[in-house]
Amino acid sequence: VQLQASGGGLAQPGGSLRLSCVISGLSLDYYAIGWFRQGSGKEREGVSLISALDGSTHYADSVKGRFTISRDTAKNTVTLQMDSLKPEDTAIYYCTRFPFNSWGQGTQVTVSS
Repeated sequence: VQLQASGGGLAQPGGSLRLSCVISGLSLDYYAIGWFRQGSGKEREGVSLISALDGSTHYADSVKGRFTISRDTAKNTVTLQMDSLKPEDTAIYYCTRFPFNSWGQGTQVTVSS
């Protein structure tokens, strides 16, 4: 099983980035996928997840209304669209599958002017 996160980079406050998680070795029909992040000196926190059963979505209060998670079951890909970015969104972002206890390389997101 592999989950490869990509799409991070540098964005200005108010800008947008689109993260992708390409998944191999498991089906999105059976596993919820979550995005987590860890800022420098901070604990890892959940950002958003999309359920396997019905594709319902959930967001941390800090990103609600700004981030959108979606999935493409045909391409086995989960996307996190991040809009209205803030400096406090700066972190390494990871995608992972339920039960959310294994971590890949992640992708760095930096929001700065």
